[in-house]
Amino acid sequence: MGRNRLLAIFLIVFVDLLGFGLILPLLPFYASSFGANAFIASLLVASYAAAQLIGAPLLGRLSDRYGRRPILLVSLFGTFVGFLLLGFAQSLWMLFASRIIDGLTGGNISVAQAYIADVTDPKDRAKSFGLIGAAFGLGFIIGPAAGGVLSQAGASLPLTMGIEWQYALPAFVAAGLSLLNLILVYFLLPESLSVEARAELAKRPKAEFNLAALRATFARPLVGPLLHTRFWFALAFSTFQAVFPLYAAYRFGLTAVTTAYVLTYTGVLVVLVQGVGIRYIAARFDERRLLLWACLLMSPSLLLWGLAPTVAFLLVVLIPIALAGGVFTTVISSALSKSVGFQEIGGILGLSTSLESASRVAGPTIGGALLQWLGTAAPGVFGAILTGVLASFVWRRVVNGPAPVIVPAPVFAEAVEA
Repeated sequence: MGRNRLLAIFLIVFVDLLGFGLILPLLPFYASSFGANAFIASLLVASYAAAQLIGAPLLGRLSDRYGRRPILLVSLFGTFVGFLLLGFAQSLWMLFASRIIDGLTGGNISVAQAYIADVTDPKDRAKSFGLIGAAFGLGFIIGPAAGGVLSQAGASLPLTMGIEWQYALPAFVAAGLSLLNLILVYFLLPESLSVEARAELAKRPKAEFNLAALRATFARPLVGPLLHTRFWFALAFSTFQAVFPLYAAYRFGLTAVTTAYVLTYTGVLVVLVQGVGIRYIAARFDERRLLLWACLLMSPSLLLWGLAPTVAFLLVVLIPIALAGGVFTTVISSALSKSVGFQEIGGILGLSTSLESASRVAGPTIGGALLQWLGTAAPGVFGAILTGVLASFVWRRVVNGPAPVIVPAPVFAEAVEA
């Protein structure tokens, strides 16, 4: 049953990210069709991440209290509504509304991770999270290419009720995929929290969600450093991801098509790391040391990326970047799930997703400014310095910090940190 559940989660995350990937590259052009300038178009892309800042931790905490399955259903329904609204959009505000709705309800990745934490043994958790990462990567590899094909097909269709099929067709297909996901969860995925666990959770007072509670979470001796590590690494990595197309165009004169091939190559590397490599890596090395090594590997790799003299050199440098990013993303979720009691897993993974969303709001802004004012090498130098300093922090506060005490479900403890 455990393996079947993992395969179901893999399929659900893959289909979800396939739908997201279908429309992501088209959003700036969709906004432009309503007269938006480049700045407004970038805000449209960032609005999803900004909304997820609020939605992800709330959905995670709700899944701790009411179960993973019902929150996944609510989340997928919100994604379905968001994509439908995107397809029927007749104005710019409808585009923004569609992305905000999806962002507020689209915390299904963190809930899916919490589900995996429920059904896997702690020692196998990292490789199980790697399965999520592989599904995530595959969706992003296939989605943009499929979205381009659908966009071209839609461009040949006549205007109907004011609908621009060039952009609406990928959105409607993404909505259909979300509906398929909703059906898959309803019929294939049983609840992961036991009846005893939910009964125990129902007796507990509702967890507060405010600035004071957030500060208290960051002050905890193990959870806090892990969350800090999550944000600063994600900021460096999202700066790299966001600025890469412009970097490739300015430094090497690559076209949009060629850049897409390079990004696909990077995506394949990440999928190989998270889908295959992580099971061997996590079995042999301590998770907290893996976080340190990911930072130590990412720092010089980003520097070499920024200074890359040729495309061939760039393709080689992308290998350690993909390795460090793939390992870190998988291991940090596993480490966080082991740093809290079972009753907090959904909430802490939701907060982690929220921090990543914050990095995806800040990263493009920082990367664009550095590229514009200091040149193509600047984002790489920035990321190298950031992850280098972060490596020192991880050594002091994570590797040499308190060890977590693993509490299996449905046994609950008020404190799990040493």
